[in-house]
Amino acid sequence: MLQKVATTGMDLESVYTQTLQRIREQKGDRSRLGMEVLMWISHAERPLTICELCHALAVEVGTTDLNPENICLQDIVLRSCLGLVVVDSEASTVRLIHYTLQEYLCLPAIFPAAHQTLARTCLAYLNYDHIKGLPADKVPNLRDMPFLEYSSLYWGIHGKEGLSDDARSLALELLSRYDIHISSTLLFNRVYPLSYFTGFVAIPLFIGLHCASYFGIVEVVEALMETEGCDINQQDSVGFTALMWAVFNGKEGVVELLLARHDVNPNKADSNGQTPLALASSGGHEEVVRILLARNDVHPDKPDSGSRGRTPLLQASVYGHEGVVKLLLARGDVNPNAPDKDGGTPLWWASFHGHEEVVKLLLARGDVNPDKPAYRGNTPLTLASASGHEGLVRLLLAAEYFNLGQPDKSGQRPLWWACLNGDEGMVRQLLASNNVNADEPDRGGRTPLWWASLHGHEGVVKLLLARDDVNPDKPGTNGRTPLSQASMQGHEMVVRLLLGRDDVNPDKPDNDGQTPLLKASRYGHEGVVRLLLAMDNVNPNKTDKWHDRPLLSASAEGYEGVVGLLLARDDINPNQLDEVS
Repeated sequence: MLQKVATTGMDLESVYTQTLQRIREQKGDRSRLGMEVLMWISHAERPLTICELCHALAVEVGTTDLNPENICLQDIVLRSCLGLVVVDSEASTVRLIHYTLQEYLCLPAIFPAAHQTLARTCLAYLNYDHIKGLPADKVPNLRDMPFLEYSSLYWGIHGKEGLSDDARSLALELLSRYDIHISSTLLFNRVYPLSYFTGFVAIPLFIGLHCASYFGIVEVVEALMETEGCDINQQDSVGFTALMWAVFNGKEGVVELLLARHDVNPNKADSNGQTPLALASSGGHEEVVRILLARNDVHPDKPDSGSRGRTPLLQASVYGHEGVVKLLLARGDVNPNAPDKDGGTPLWWASFHGHEEVVKLLLARGDVNPDKPAYRGNTPLTLASASGHEGLVRLLLAAEYFNLGQPDKSGQRPLWWACLNGDEGMVRQLLASNNVNADEPDRGGRTPLWWASLHGHEGVVKLLLARDDVNPDKPGTNGRTPLSQASMQGHEMVVRLLLGRDDVNPDKPDNDGQTPLLKASRYGHEGVVRLLLAMDNVNPNKTDKWHDRPLLSASAEGYEGVVGLLLARDDINPNQLDEVS
């Protein structure tokens, strides 16, 4: 129910009904024009520019070309709608004055045959002589023919809602020579923009049967299939057949119609080696997958022959299409562990993208390997940990792992990633596993505590320090300890936690001789400097291998607060400041 107008108490439906009645009562051609404008704006597939609209309104079905005298002026178009339509000044698109008007005009009783009318208009325009005469391999200046793009891209969407008899004839006329029509190039490059990357527009070998299959217009596909010389398996320039285009766009009716033909090849691959089933699986077209699998000659586990070598199940797992995954896993001839050419399995890719429901389906199988690594040695658990997918980590931890702490090629483990990201919930889950080494370093000698300290993840540091098997003073290969890293970054609360441990050396230098105090002083972290200076076993005069010391470093960087804290110490020689100059 449309809302009421506050000033009058009338509901908007009544207001709009009265306004439409006034539009219909206009004299001359204004009545027809006003209603056509409202129909186009309310039922078009995208906002129209004022130029597109004016040219669309000028089309006459039954004529051979556009009459320039039929193109209305913008002011006349707007006035015919009695204030219900405005032009957006920035985009030059026409729009209705309010979203509730859109709802009202889409009521079935207002324009019951709107899509039929729009489809017929688009097709009449595309069959005009000056449009048919355009070369298919060169996109014209669309400013000169603003309605060309819209009619090329959307006639079939309107036609899918229903074609009148004359519109059906116009569609067959267009599609009979579609491969040499400019609208073929425009549509092909919109739905498969290969030419945008090559810098030119080539004739795409995109025939009428391909187009009708893409739009899913069953009656037109049926008619084209019966034409003499129709090659139902003909491929376009990217290797798509009519079946591939119907699958690509999820047009179930056309897929069923084509597969009913015994001469249709349901396994014919495109230029990337992808079969119709693989295409349907990657697109998540569940019903299309069901229809394809009903054919006994469809190979449900065949990998594409392109660079990736992915099976339909792997494609569905990559994009998280649960329904398709269920259908494929229900087959006895589908291998749930089949990897691509880089070793990524369905479980690996589902974990990588965080598709929790797909992971559940795969793990419910007793024959899925939950620990198989792929790129850079990453396992599904490593990927889930690195991406912060707690639900996935919980699922994977419940599976039987061969090596829960298995590192990737950089020595990075699931716990390492969780600590790096500061994910306390995930760290708790991982630490609760008996076979996780909480103190195992990566190839740089950096432990989970080291990384958590570097990034200032206080909660994670607390969890790790609560364990007896974590060495809080373990340095990396560069000699930097967790305290050193936290001091350098100014993570005051983490420094406080580490200094509270008796087994942490607050004055331990790294391989360059730099102590936590020197690092904190160099970067001006007053709070950390204050904490370190309060420790009895911190030497404020200790130098690194370049003979730099805390006071000199803070002075050189202009950190007055740190300099003041250091000079307040009795064991620091203020004459050191002379060395700065």
